[in-house]
Amino acid sequence: MKKPIVAIMYDFDKTLCTRDMQEYTFIPSVGMEPGEFWGFANEVATAETMDRILSYMYCMVEKARQTGNPLTRESLVACGKDIEYHPGVEGWFERINRYAEEAGVEVEHYVLSSGLKEIIEGSSIAKYFKRIYACEFLYKDGQAYWPKMAVNYTNKTQFVYRINKGVLNIYNDVDLNNSRPDSEKRVFFSNMIYIGDGLTDVPCMKLVKQSGGHSIAIYQAGEKHKTAPLLKHDRVDWMFEADYSEGSELDRNIKLLLENLAYFNKLKGLHEQQKKELN
Repeated sequence: MKKPIVAIMYDFDKTLCTRDMQEYTFIPSVGMEPGEFWGFANEVATAETMDRILSYMYCMVEKARQTGNPLTRESLVACGKDIEYHPGVEGWFERINRYAEEAGVEVEHYVLSSGLKEIIEGSSIAKYFKRIYACEFLYKDGQAYWPKMAVNYTNKTQFVYRINKGVLNIYNDVDLNNSRPDSEKRVFFSNMIYIGDGLTDVPCMKLVKQSGGHSIAIYQAGEKHKTAPLLKHDRVDWMFEADYSEGSELDRNIKLLLENLAYFNKLKGLHEQQKKELN
């Protein structure tokens, strides 16, 4: 019997890594401090009445050009090697996959991020994701010149539906929007887990939770108060410190959740089997 699929979806910045991914290498390379760069990007967004994600992507292209080092796919992918992770992240995926297999479910990992796909692709953990949904540039003559994908905080939710239906190619909107019975969907909402760090994740957190899945807020040490409102207002089910190490509170509870999902999926299978026997 085919194992049910559990999709674990992650934000990236401050959820898996310690800060915004542009801050490790790119922003210093254009001679700016993080606060200075993000302040400039926000000023452009305000002045031009512009989506803030498109604004930061434009500012990356412009600042790289001004410093004489045009933005290329290669340079962005290279930024990925400098990413710093929360404790335990690099060993997390294989450990969770093994545990899920023993419990009786198959786990797939996905990134849903407003960061840059190219930088994530250069990271040491990129190989563990079935899909990376994030902002991305279009390149001409090797240089970034147009946004290929811009993922803001609300259009992130489309990827939850794509995973649910198994329509993973972003150019395929027809199959995404076509109706189909819940029984034919590839990953049931009840088998989804969303992990994020803050208000920018709320649309996905709320969608997954209200659809029968499970949402988790991650906080850095000493910053529990920042995510507490998410739990207080029922936007998430739980909140844990950003420690992915074996035996951590997050690790223990994700494993418990996987065990429960495996159990309930077995009961669901028994229900369907008994119905067939009555026909």
